[in-house]
Amino acid sequence: MYKDLNPILHSQLRLAIVSLLVKNRSLEFKQIKEATKATAGNLSIQFKKLEQAGYISISKSFKNNYPLTTIAIKAEGLSAFEKYVDDLKKYLEP
Repeated sequence: MYKDLNPILHSQLRLAIVSLLVKNRSLEFKQIKEATKATAGNLSIQFKKLEQAGYISISKSFKNNYPLTTIAIKAEGLSAFEKYVDDLKKYLEP
């Protein structure tokens, strides 16, 4: 039977963000922006949604006197991603 896919992860950009974080555990805002080719404003909105869902953590600091935003995946985000992938695989089964 087909299961509903996680609506938080079913967005193309949010899925791309979480996929990058699954692979790297944490990345700087600039790295995610370059990899996804998304605008800073759109990324900020998607980060908020992922953070509210408990999937990522966002930390702000400074690097060489410049603001630095780092995004990291949380255990809840990793679990949600794994479940999403499992649910998606079920769509491919006969």
